[in-house]
Amino acid sequence: MTAFSRATDSCGSITADVTMRAVNSRYLDIVLHCPESCQEFEENIKKIVSGCHARGRIEIRLSVRDESEDQELFEVDRAAAFSYFRAVEKIKNDLKLSSDILVSDILSARNIIVPCRKEHDMKQIWAAVEPCIEAATTSLDAMRRKEGENLYADLSARMDYIEAGLKQIEHDAAEIPQIYRQRLMERISYLTSDAHDIDMVRISQEAAILADKSDVSEEIVRLYSHIKQFRQTLDSEESQGRKLNFLIQEFNREFNTIGSKAGKAALSHRIVDLKSELEKIREQVQNIE
Repeated sequence: MTAFSRATDSCGSITADVTMRAVNSRYLDIVLHCPESCQEFEENIKKIVSGCHARGRIEIRLSVRDESEDQELFEVDRAAAFSYFRAVEKIKNDLKLSSDILVSDILSARNIIVPCRKEHDMKQIWAAVEPCIEAATTSLDAMRRKEGENLYADLSARMDYIEAGLKQIEHDAAEIPQIYRQRLMERISYLTSDAHDIDMVRISQEAAILADKSDVSEEIVRLYSHIKQFRQTLDSEESQGRKLNFLIQEFNREFNTIGSKAGKAALSHRIVDLKSELEKIREQVQNIE
């Protein structure tokens, strides 16, 4: 489910800022963008996030600031400075110049004074980063749970609609065997109108077999079972997105079977309507962990 969170935390002169964005995905995909100084924390950060989230693409952007006064340090490249001085001194001697070589002359050369890397206290940085990541992860989870509550209400309402439609199908389906039987008898009567010595017992048996094949009571019983399982799965505290997706496939299979046996246009239309509702549920289920 989609969500966004942000958090800031500090430890001494170190301040950590993090933003997290979550979008739908079948699997857990954590993408971390962080400064070089924090790359060694990557596995720890992913462990914190994966401990709270099981699915979704989660993009993390982490920044760290050092607000201490000595954060910008410089040093002299002594080898370069001495080499430059000897070169200037040689020019002075070769040209018999009387002027002195000044410090400013040396400093005018490139890369004599260069910035130096400050050694960071990694424990101090992690002390700022860890609670920041934990806070953002918790906030992201809260937002996703809120969306989940809305999704739960929507799926429950749609499942109520499907159950109501199934009850109507159950009522209408009771007429299907009789409709097939009647059609068969009418067809046989037409084809044998000029025939003699017709075995009506055999014809009745065939009609009964056909009527039995058109019975959808088993499919309806399984659909009621799927509805019950779907609701129980929605109420589960565990990650059940894949199970819900599987149940949707089973719903479609049973409705397809009923549709192939339907002998009434109204029944076929109702099945199409319920399958359309199932497709909406299937799209929503992709957002569930």
